[in-house]
Amino acid sequence: MLVIFRWSIAFLCLLLCGGSEIHPLRLSLCEIEYSSSDELLSINLKLFLTDVNEAIVFDPNSKELAFCQPNESDKANQMLMDYVNRFFYVKVNKKIIDLKIKRKRLGGEGENTALWVYFEHKQSTPLTSLEIKNAVFTDLFFDQNNIVYVHMKGGSKSMMLNKKTPVHQLKF
Repeated sequence: MLVIFRWSIAFLCLLLCGGSEIHPLRLSLCEIEYSSSDELLSINLKLFLTDVNEAIVFDPNSKELAFCQPNESDKANQMLMDYVNRFFYVKVNKKIIDLKIKRKRLGGEGENTALWVYFEHKQSTPLTSLEIKNAVFTDLFFDQNNIVYVHMKGGSKSMMLNKKTPVHQLKF
């Protein structure tokens, strides 16, 4: 019990005294869902807004692009897609699909504000394979991890992609 107490005190001191030196956890989330009845592949990316701004305009606190705000820049979507297309793709049956933003939204507050980007792809032929590359922000952060969930046929698969392993393939 005393050992646990000492570790707890040490951890608390580390947080309080050196909190500004602790590197934040670098994550993104991608959810892919396939509905064979609707012949639709939905792809949702959750990206922290500070990371998006850092990647696109090199300032994590930038208000220049103003995603999802009334004053959103006319070039915001194009700049976002230029970046995303360099580091992210989905191949369906060995063909890269063209990603077009269906909608976006912001969620969270302050440092935890996330930009959700939604894509849809009409998929009329059965899925035989799915390849996902998610290397977003690995050009900026050595410790970036990108969680991907794939939901289809009543089941789910999850994977963690990063700089060392940016691509994963599923066969059905």
